[in-house]
Amino acid sequence: MATATPSPGSEQGLRTLFGMLPTTPADAGRRNLLLLIQLRWFAVGGQLVTIEIVRSAMGIALPVGPLLGAVLLLVAINLASLPLLQRRRDVSNRELTLALLLDVGVLAWQLHFTGGIANPFAPLFLLQVVLGALLLSQQAAWGVAVVALGALLAQLLWTRPLNLPAPYAADPLQLYLQGSFVCFALIAVLLLVFVTRTTRNLNQRNAALAEVQQRAVEEDHIVRMGLLASGAAHELGTPLASLSVLIGDWRRLPQLARDRELQEDLADMDTAVQRCKAIVSSILLAAGEARGLAPERTSVRAFLHAIVAEWRSGATGRMPGEFAFTDHFGEPDVPIIADPALRQVIGNVIDNAVEASPDWVGLTALRLGDRLVLEVADRGPGFDPTMLQAFGRPYHSTKGRAGGGVGLFLLVNVLRQLGGTVAARNNPEGGATVRVEIPLNALTSASDA
Repeated sequence: MATATPSPGSEQGLRTLFGMLPTTPADAGRRNLLLLIQLRWFAVGGQLVTIEIVRSAMGIALPVGPLLGAVLLLVAINLASLPLLQRRRDVSNRELTLALLLDVGVLAWQLHFTGGIANPFAPLFLLQVVLGALLLSQQAAWGVAVVALGALLAQLLWTRPLNLPAPYAADPLQLYLQGSFVCFALIAVLLLVFVTRTTRNLNQRNAALAEVQQRAVEEDHIVRMGLLASGAAHELGTPLASLSVLIGDWRRLPQLARDRELQEDLADMDTAVQRCKAIVSSILLAAGEARGLAPERTSVRAFLHAIVAEWRSGATGRMPGEFAFTDHFGEPDVPIIADPALRQVIGNVIDNAVEASPDWVGLTALRLGDRLVLEVADRGPGFDPTMLQAFGRPYHSTKGRAGGGVGLFLLVNVLRQLGGTVAARNNPEGGATVRVEIPLNALTSASDA
């Protein structure tokens, strides 16, 4: 008697049928339990069909009560498992082991009433052993194998032989060989379908774990760079303050006050020092050590216009020949907290664009649903294909200098903390575009507090 006659089915269709939530790539245990549940649903249908064929078409008397009881048990197990999977995001090795042991027990029960080891479908125990080796830990897989072997040996001691009618009673070996062929084909199909699916689930889990490990490495880079930047900012604060005082004293000296050209040079020096002090303050603020600066309550449009005005005035130290700003954000404007860290990483993108295309840089702002979208375009040579593949990874840069790529790396990780995304592409007409998407609720939640 077969315990299952499944055919390749749609896991997504099963989840839709029962209103199940989608799984994430790392939920290999949950996905594998879904496969076992799918196997049982097909087993239920296959067993009902098999019982009817054997009774009606072949005329073999079967103990219908115990067999239907096993079918109802499979239905009950599946119905009890589905709500559990809706509430859980992971399935433990112990739970998968229990599920396979239940399947072994149901198969043993059915074989007990349908000929025991003489039943040509007795090798279906091998399917449970193979699934255990694929899905479970080594110790649990051995446990399932031992239980399956014990259940098979029990068929030699306690079983109810079937009374075969003519012509099957005259040549039972022929009936056994035919059943063995069907059993072999069934096992081959099931192993092909479920082994490939479980392998895909495990590969997805490994890919998700690799992504998590990569993210951990990148965040470790952030921590180390933050510590280095914070320490450097502390060390630079005192000499910059001394330079600012000295420049002020020099500008007031009578012998220097009459030299107009020298006064202009001193004014440029003071502007540069103040710029350095502002950078130091922004680094310390990002590290949680503000030096009199704080995030500013503003709006999306005011925040963007302030960035544009800063770059057009040359206050950043580098000014493009033309800075084109297109505002498609629309109404109404949204109040936000202008985080200096966000302003800095957006400035890094603009700075890279100006370096690649000194004559023209474009900034486009628009609203896409509940997200702020910023596109920074340039007319430079564009990104190298290898750079696009490694976009946002530390120390990947086309500038050919040590430590390159850190600005884009910080951009990617700041946006990741906000739930946003960043992508880069080369434009067909030349140049490149960096597209930044930020959830508006990530910028407004602080202002609502």
